[in-house]
Amino acid sequence: MAIIPCGSTSVAEWGIRPQFVIRSYMHTGVVTAQYGFNNKMSYLAATSSSLFSRNSFSILSYVGPSQASHHHRGSRFTVRADAVSDFYSILGVSKNATKSEIKNAYRKLARSYHPDVNKEPGAEQKFKEISNAYEVLSDDEKRSLYDRYGEAGLKGAGMGMGDFSNPFDLFESLFEGMGGMGGMGGMGGMGGMGGRASRNRAVDGQDEYYNLVLTFKEAVFGVEKEIEITRLESCGTCNGSGAKPGTNPSKCSKCGGQGQVVSSARTPLGVFQQVMTCSSCGGTGETSTPCNTCSGDGRVRRTKRIGLKVPAGVDSGSRLRVRSEGNAGRRGGSPGDLFVIIEVIPDPVLKRDDTNILYTCKVSYIDAILGTTIQVPTVDGMVDLKVPAGTQPNTTLVMAKKGVPVLNKSNMRGDQLVRVQVEIPKRLSSEERKLIEELAELSKRKTASSRR
Repeated sequence: MAIIPCGSTSVAEWGIRPQFVIRSYMHTGVVTAQYGFNNKMSYLAATSSSLFSRNSFSILSYVGPSQASHHHRGSRFTVRADAVSDFYSILGVSKNATKSEIKNAYRKLARSYHPDVNKEPGAEQKFKEISNAYEVLSDDEKRSLYDRYGEAGLKGAGMGMGDFSNPFDLFESLFEGMGGMGGMGGMGGMGGMGGRASRNRAVDGQDEYYNLVLTFKEAVFGVEKEIEITRLESCGTCNGSGAKPGTNPSKCSKCGGQGQVVSSARTPLGVFQQVMTCSSCGGTGETSTPCNTCSGDGRVRRTKRIGLKVPAGVDSGSRLRVRSEGNAGRRGGSPGDLFVIIEVIPDPVLKRDDTNILYTCKVSYIDAILGTTIQVPTVDGMVDLKVPAGTQPNTTLVMAKKGVPVLNKSNMRGDQLVRVQVEIPKRLSSEERKLIEELAELSKRKTASSRR
């Protein structure tokens, strides 16, 4: 319940439509309304009003008679409200808007009001309001609290207005990797908008790769190696800055300190503009007298020997990662990693199948019939293998735990699988033929006897 003095008339209940029309404007949280009694019927703070709500008013104060204009007599009153923002209205979306609609609305407005592009007074403040609204509405938990309790609900829950303390960080997080503003819907001329993000940013170093050749046994059991690599390291003369000691950097004349330049090309579809990192300053927005040692790069190429422990069970194509042993970063960026690519020289006898080792042996038909013991090569050396009597051609015998250790689990090993090939002689001596014929005759009698 609130009582609003209107000359000799009072409105004593929300939702009743007094006979005056409101003209309002918002300026720094102060709403000023002027009214006349002979205008169309309207209402202030009605239940269905979208402009004001009951919770919007903290102070209602009567200012007194004012000078009437347009020959309307009346009074003026001022409504002072807390800085309550309607985040949905700021982004121009409905309260049931999807996350995709909210993101698209933010992108469109952020591009329009970014202070690097929009030089009008108040553009930066508008940009911050847009960013603040997006931070809340793009987070499910914060949006739920805001829908129920407004901004007071967010503050009461101990939440800030988002994870981004700087609205420009939020802007960069959504537009980074999209060519800056230049790749967004015909906004190619706004190359300066990427300069704020790229200027003086630390650049991580690139990874280095090294091919390491191992023998079959080295790959199976693991080995320690010392390798020599050539990589970019931070320059000791300029401490990685790239500038000659004793000199001061100046603003890049090619990009105007933005760190990016815009290139244009006319096509049948119109003018295509692309934002690129400035080649003169490397995206820093500054130029300086280059260091004599590193020629301005801030890094020099040096050779280093690194001890490497190769685990048991690696194979061709395996990659070992050595952290922070790659190329040094620029402007304080983190160094890259070293990736060692394994290549294994095949063994002429033993073949690898995952953690198993395959081997093929040959036995005579006599040994296959009577059984025998043979020596088989393994990664552990020569090992005796018993071939059972009556072994058929292409039988596979298993030598348990004679295979490859499981990678990173050296106490677990695969098997060696031995395939038996039975050799049948193509030529026989007369004595061998005679014995085979006797054996064949004996076999016939045995078969005939079993049929009776």
